[in-house]
Amino acid sequence: MPDPLHGIRILDLTNVLAGPFCCHQLAHMGAEVIKVEVPGSGDLARQLGADPDLNEKLMGVSFLAQNTGKQSITIDLKSSAGKEIFRKLVATADVLVENFRPGVMARLDLDYETLRRINPELVYCAISGFGQNGPLHEQPAYDQIIQGMSGVMSITGDDESAPCRVGYPVADTIGGLTGAFAISAALAKPKPGRGVMIDVSMLESVLATMGWVVSNFLVTGRKPQPLGNDNFTASPSGAFRTGEGLINIAANRQGQFEALCDVVEAPELKLDARFAARQGRLDNRKALQAALEERLANSSAAEWEERLNRAGVPAGRILSVPEVLSHPQIEGRDLLGSFTNVSGVDRPVRFARTGMRLDGKRPKTATPPPALGQHTENILQSLGYSRDEIIALQQAGVI
Repeated sequence: MPDPLHGIRILDLTNVLAGPFCCHQLAHMGAEVIKVEVPGSGDLARQLGADPDLNEKLMGVSFLAQNTGKQSITIDLKSSAGKEIFRKLVATADVLVENFRPGVMARLDLDYETLRRINPELVYCAISGFGQNGPLHEQPAYDQIIQGMSGVMSITGDDESAPCRVGYPVADTIGGLTGAFAISAALAKPKPGRGVMIDVSMLESVLATMGWVVSNFLVTGRKPQPLGNDNFTASPSGAFRTGEGLINIAANRQGQFEALCDVVEAPELKLDARFAARQGRLDNRKALQAALEERLANSSAAEWEERLNRAGVPAGRILSVPEVLSHPQIEGRDLLGSFTNVSGVDRPVRFARTGMRLDGKRPKTATPPPALGQHTENILQSLGYSRDEIIALQQAGVI
């Protein structure tokens, strides 16, 4: 099938992660994404990552990860000439995505109500920490702030380590996915009448993904607790020590528990009154874990993974990031992409594509992450600016 968003132009005014991740997903779907950046510095992510040399070149790894398939134009949106360029761009666009603090675009006179007069069909998506209104709407927010305020940190870790942050920017990522989902839904509506203002709150987006945890409290009044690696709905379900390495086992059903007992050669556990029924296994979780780990110590996590899955018991080793990236399951499904000869980067740039296939094919971006302002001149020429006008704008610091 053709790229679903082929022919859709998106203006990406976003920085760091939530917004860039949103637009990166849409770029994989075939949209033309034009990244509008501040002259001289651009997206802050250009200066973030594990390689100081790349950060210095404004091609930080954090930027490289979320910006393939995009073009880059630099515009000073505080200048009158910059605003004029941007308004011309908006007239050609289908979507605009920004993740400024609420009120910033209004102060620039570039908010949705203003821009819809230029382009009534514009899908305008604002991603912010708390949304466009409410008592916290003007408060700045980063991923860890949202993780803490959403309750995620309060249930991550165990009695000793909680509250603990999730090991990657989960709130930023969920906010970006929510934005991409909302934009895709808006684009499904035909013109005329497609124009809409999308207000994405990272806090609300994260809470929406915590369905079971939130509902357990709303319906039963039970306050969620940190359980470490244990599954709060079932036992034995969690991480277990083996003779070599850790393994996750999810024997959530009665048949799976009984099969687990058979595989580890502990049939007596099926008859133990403490473990015979689901609730009993939850009430006696620690005793059951100790009994199972005594048997699991006889083999490695890799061996148990194979035996348990063959018996119908869901199980998987706990892998490091390098281990999973080199796993045949990942290598064989074309998740990882690579670009060579990326401007300012002295090595191939590898990155993760979107986590889906369409008709068996992985959506792919066609171009590497752009250098800051790499496409400014071409985009301005497409808007009707002459070479002399572009030089004048450069000399004035507008672009």
